Amino acid sequence: MPENIDSWLAEHRIESVRIEGTNLEGAFIGKNVSPRKFTSGLKSGFAFADVAFGLDLGNAPQFGFAMPSWRGDLADIFLHADLSTLVEWSPGRASVIGGFWDPDGDPVSACPRNALQRMTRLLADRGYDAKVAVEIEATVFEESIQEARIKGYRGLTPLGGNAGSAYHLAKSKDWEDYMLAVARRLEELHIPWEAWGDEAASGQIEFNVAPADPVTAADYWARTRQVMREVAFEQGRCVTFMAKWCDEYGQASHINVSLERDGENVFYDEFGPSQVMTHFLGGVMATLAAATSFALPAITSYRRLQELEGPPTTIAWGVANKSTAVRAVVGHPKYSRLEYRTPGADANIYLVLAAVLAGGVAGLDGKIEPPEPFDDMAWCLPPGMPKIPNTISKAAEALRADTLLTGVLGQELVDYWLGTRQWEWLQFHTTGGDPDAGLTEWESNRYFELP
Repeated sequence: MPENIDSWLAEHRIESVRIEGTNLEGAFIGKNVSPRKFTSGLKSGFAFADVAFGLDLGNAPQFGFAMPSWRGDLADIFLHADLSTLVEWSPGRASVIGGFWDPDGDPVSACPRNALQRMTRLLADRGYDAKVAVEIEATVFEESIQEARIKGYRGLTPLGGNAGSAYHLAKSKDWEDYMLAVARRLEELHIPWEAWGDEAASGQIEFNVAPADPVTAADYWARTRQVMREVAFEQGRCVTFMAKWCDEYGQASHINVSLERDGENVFYDEFGPSQVMTHFLGGVMATLAAATSFALPAITSYRRLQELEGPPTTIAWGVANKSTAVRAVVGHPKYSRLEYRTPGADANIYLVLAAVLAGGVAGLDGKIEPPEPFDDMAWCLPPGMPKIPNTISKAAEALRADTLLTGVLGQELVDYWLGTRQWEWLQFHTTGGDPDAGLTEWESNRYFELP
């Protein structure tokens, strides 16, 4: 964080500052302000109409539910910048991320970053620091975003060819150029990436961002996706983070989590999961069905849940088992962790992480024991094994029926989120969606560009 903001702005010749946050849907929202406006608003915050959290991805106001203090008069809420995130985004432009607060100085409970910060503090109160790494999947296309819009986001040409083979290195130069350009931009922004490569489907890529504390990791996720979009636009390409943009493989956002105390990984034990990992995992598994609503937020999210296609379909965990919803990596003092494999590429990572940590806190507090680890393939199982909710409505019902997760996350956030999911279901069924069809034009138009 710069010691003197005015000097930093002058030194970097900043002409505008982009102040940023995410709405519940995971879309990066904000505005651009002058350097003078930026410095003058650091204490008061920057005003946004509260409808920023009341519009759906089709830009329609959501009705039938509200925060207790909301009256429908478009009152201001205020984005408070976190100066530790201030960077020079590009020549003449700075960027800073923040959270939303109400006029009385209280955090807006529907703000995803606020929710994650609160869960991080709950862990800290118990003596733990979380380390998180997010795997970002996306598909890049040869067409520009303007061409994609003309085509209705259908019939697009995956960048790098139609061959879909995971880890494939024989990709064309245009694919390589895109990936290298994204990596360079991340380096310029001091976002530490670890790896990138070819994923399973045509044109699909994965970026692995280095571990960090939960809020920083989510900030990395938001900014990396913005970089991926901007580089695509600059190169005359387009990119989507839809969970499933066609009938091929879907796209995920796997989350890796570990806990530390005094710099030591407390998930590690020489003989398998430590007691801390076991209880944290117990809470995560007990709340997994309810947390699915956050991990799979959209209508299209549930199209990923196909047996044998990669995403988990069963509420199960296992040691080194990538067919389960949670994979435990054990036996290493540095790398012991839990991999949460449910979230789609369209999930808001601030919210999903908040839900995962909330489940973990509940498990630690209640010393919850997880079910027995699953050692076999967790796909195509006979009836009897609990399944991950496979529609937006079933996931919402699981969250509504849960008290453990809600008790940590907070009733106000959960109730408002459930209202948005009911609204999303209603919009799909009343404005052009067809529940009996494959991927619909309604979904492509709504989700291809946002979130």
